[in-house]
Amino acid sequence: KKCLVKCLHRLQKGPGYSYKELLVWYCSNTNTHGPKRIICEGPKKKAVWFLITLLFTSLVCWQWGVFIRTYLSWEVSVSLSLGFKTMDFPAVTICNASPFQYSKVKHLLKDLDELMEAVLERILAPEQSYANTTRTLNFTIWNDTPLVLIDEQNPHHPVVLDLFGDVHNGSADSSLAPGRTCTAQGCKVAMRLCSLNGTACTFRNFTSATHAVTEWYQLQATNIFSQVPTHKLAEMGYPAERLILACLFGSEPCSYRNFTSIFHPDYGNCYIFNWGMTEKALPSANPGAEFGLKLILDIGQEDYVPFLTSTAGARLLLHEQRSYPFIKDEGIYAMSGTETSIGVLVDKLERMGEPYSQCTMNGSDVPVRNLYSDYNTTYSIQACIRSCFQEHMIQNCSCAHYLYPLPRGERYCNNREFPDWAYCYSRLRMSVAQRETCINMCKESCNDTQYKMTISMADWPSEASEDWIFHVLSQERDQSTNITLSRKGVVKLNIYFQEFNYRTIEESAANNIVWLLSNLGGQFGFWMGGSVLCLIEFGEILIDFVWITVIKLVAFTKNLRQRRAQARYAGPPPTVAELVEAHTNFGFQPDVARPGPDPGTYPDEQTVPIPGTPPPNYDSLRLQPLDIIESDSEGEA
Repeated sequence: KKCLVKCLHRLQKGPGYSYKELLVWYCSNTNTHGPKRIICEGPKKKAVWFLITLLFTSLVCWQWGVFIRTYLSWEVSVSLSLGFKTMDFPAVTICNASPFQYSKVKHLLKDLDELMEAVLERILAPEQSYANTTRTLNFTIWNDTPLVLIDEQNPHHPVVLDLFGDVHNGSADSSLAPGRTCTAQGCKVAMRLCSLNGTACTFRNFTSATHAVTEWYQLQATNIFSQVPTHKLAEMGYPAERLILACLFGSEPCSYRNFTSIFHPDYGNCYIFNWGMTEKALPSANPGAEFGLKLILDIGQEDYVPFLTSTAGARLLLHEQRSYPFIKDEGIYAMSGTETSIGVLVDKLERMGEPYSQCTMNGSDVPVRNLYSDYNTTYSIQACIRSCFQEHMIQNCSCAHYLYPLPRGERYCNNREFPDWAYCYSRLRMSVAQRETCINMCKESCNDTQYKMTISMADWPSEASEDWIFHVLSQERDQSTNITLSRKGVVKLNIYFQEFNYRTIEESAANNIVWLLSNLGGQFGFWMGGSVLCLIEFGEILIDFVWITVIKLVAFTKNLRQRRAQARYAGPPPTVAELVEAHTNFGFQPDVARPGPDPGTYPDEQTVPIPGTPPPNYDSLRLQPLDIIESDSEGEA
């Protein structure tokens, strides 16, 4: 309260000193070199010292700006450190290259396979295949997404040819030329994608007919499998007891029961060893091939889907525990008839979070719903990007794609319910804006573990041991004395740590607050001989400048108000008597003689009015501004 009263008194009295006096006081008492010489030297030296001080002050401010801008760029430095310890064995996911057994899905793909064979006949021998059209084909699938031939002999006017235009006109429109043939050298195979009722169409071109028919078959198979429940699709895949023939971890035997099964849309049933979902992760006793995981797999190549899978082998991936295996993007193939040895080295990445990088600890700050969270797995940028694409697929195409997890309340795309989904999916897949949107929304994980693999292969089994090995494996699996396995169907894997040395790649702040303060202080001390106390003195004088300015503004406003009040009167302010006389006093009137019989009498016997009292006329009552006598001392206040 006392401080407030003092402030009010100071505002009413005005500033006690001027700007010039304040500057002189500061230059005389500051610890910064330079200002003292400005007021102590002669006129010429004053000018020289003023220019020198101004130049060095500008240099300090420029250097400070450079250092602050460098600090706010949030640069990081990367350090590499080596460690040695017993490590947990990675999770190992293995899948068959073929997602389904052809013997179990043949009834679903019957019409599609017949149509595929007819397409290959038209492409390979167009002149001869036109005569062979007696076979009845189901063109329901063909109508939605047909394959066409594009004749580019005249690049300015390409001709689109329908493969089945001569026998089926359901998919041909006015732009297609039925009945015309062309050679493979002069035509390209393309996929025609149209929206509902063919209002908008686009062609997806291929340089090779192999890619064209494979992509077309996979698209049509996706339409078929998306209408089958997942548990039934899993029954059509390869079971664990057939895929995994033998298992050995270190010196401990294992079996298919030690694997966790998940269904992958691209590879069917996949099996994960040491996933760490229900039990603790298994440690590796020692580095070396003897202490790793040894597997013998039977991929059953003779039961592959002929047009769906053109690669034979096993697909495998090493990843962290409790992480979802994106085996299609990150996995590797192991060839049948070989022993594949995989030596593993571990790299641990530790990134700094905000504001140094756009990484996340658990994905909670990412504005994308993680569709892979139903598997109870950790966050990864791959899961985020695929979840983002599925959300865009639902928003733009009104259905979810079969290759990604299905959100609750949504349905997978198929030709029966969503006839134009393939056209929408193709446009969304080729959209650069969609990819950039998802990449900008998703963040990398701050902590990540990568497994670097050294792969080597050799023929297995050898010709000398082939007979007895296949006899033993056939007896164990089929209880048969005959050989039921072949070199084309077996894969041997040997996965182990090369060494227990691991590398930690860690980010740290390149410019921290200590670096910033030391550089700011060094520049200030080098150019001007100052310190933190000098900055406090400078801050003090700034506060005094502001306070003086406030007091002057208050005084200026007060004087301006008084001048406006005095401008209404030409002369000095009126006295109290003059203000009172301005109003008529009817009680005080002079005696005026009236004509009548008696000059001393009043007519009509009127009573003589009582004279009023005149108001005092004191010049001492002139209005003057009251000077408030005040003091800055606490006692007088």
